[in-house]
Amino acid sequence: MLSKKAKYAIRALIVLGENYDKPPMKISAIAEKGHIPKKFLEQILLLLRNSGLLSSKKGAHGGYNLSKDSREIYIAQIMRITDGPIAMVPCVSLNFYSRCTECQEEKTCGIRDVFTDVRDSTLRILAETSIFDVIQRENQLKGNKTDFWD
Repeated sequence: MLSKKAKYAIRALIVLGENYDKPPMKISAIAEKGHIPKKFLEQILLLLRNSGLLSSKKGAHGGYNLSKDSREIYIAQIMRITDGPIAMVPCVSLNFYSRCTECQEEKTCGIRDVFTDVRDSTLRILAETSIFDVIQRENQLKGNKTDFWD
């Protein structure tokens, strides 16, 4: 299940993606537009800034911006930053592997085999879906067929 932290991070990046060519956004504006609790958002934005997805500017005209194009920020990346592993069991994780203590033999474990397929399918979608793609989907769902980047 997607954690609130990951969901709020994605939502904040969507808000900032929609604001890409504009001045930095204040935390309060991101929180309001993204329907994210401000106190929780502060921690998330700091984490995203430290991971290189955001840049920040201090002062009266300061705030946050994406540090790269929203087409280069992928859901899998955000989930790993906020929650760690994407895989549902540790023995199939690509970046956070650990052996399952109850497993006798990984090579013949049917559970591992099934969850490797689940990981591969899930990861394919998450690693190919950018913040830009999510913004486009939201625009289509709202009936706004125009590409806001044109």
